[in-house]
Amino acid sequence: MLKGHDFEPMKTRLFVSADLINGDTVEIEGDKARYLSRVLRLRPGDEVRVFNGESPEHSANIEAIGKRGVTLRVGDSYETNTESPLRLHLVQGVSRGERMDFVIQKATELGVKRVTPVLTEYGVVKLDAKRAGKRREHWQGVAESACEQSGRVRVPLIDAPVPLNAWFGSRPAEVDAQLILRPGTGARLAAIEAPNTKVCVLIGPEGGFSDTEYDDADIAGFSPVSLGPRVLRTETAAIAALSVLQSRWGDLA
Repeated sequence: MLKGHDFEPMKTRLFVSADLINGDTVEIEGDKARYLSRVLRLRPGDEVRVFNGESPEHSANIEAIGKRGVTLRVGDSYETNTESPLRLHLVQGVSRGERMDFVIQKATELGVKRVTPVLTEYGVVKLDAKRAGKRREHWQGVAESACEQSGRVRVPLIDAPVPLNAWFGSRPAEVDAQLILRPGTGARLAAIEAPNTKVCVLIGPEGGFSDTEYDDADIAGFSPVSLGPRVLRTETAAIAALSVLQSRWGDLA
């Protein structure tokens, strides 16, 4: 395994759903193949980087470009240091349109390990099982693309949307800090006791949480915290909260 250098220009990076073994070939099809051949205009012999979310990042050289796709020859693996020691789990109220895509993208860039979209009382987005599955697949793709751009090799898990009250009953048990953003509360996020490794932060949709949902969160052991004197939009709150946590106890410190 080679060690990366800070001064080395970042190569084009691709997430692939395949085992990565030095010397093997990987077939790239669809939009990613068109991006390599028609947008970047890469040619046989050019180098890219590939990762699958499980093994280390590898170099790969374009071996062939055809009508159906691009063939890559996998090369050496590279040591990377882009994963935060702080395990962040974002539980995000589902918001409308591109706002949720934006949250998924920026949360991935900021090192979140898991995102659970939740359906809430004041949320305006309503999803049946079929649409929820399609949205999860879409958001997982957004996370994969954000990993390609940001240099991450571990793709965060994007859960299927679930009602908030149902999630409270099935949430992971091993968490150092369970936090819910609540505008106007006296406790500031930056002043919480330092967590060991894992933080779960719960953020409402455009309309915020109802009093019942705040009560349910309290029963579930969530502590209310604020980001300051101003009320932030849901997408701004997610970015701000993750940035504070990473800058205080993660790899932005």
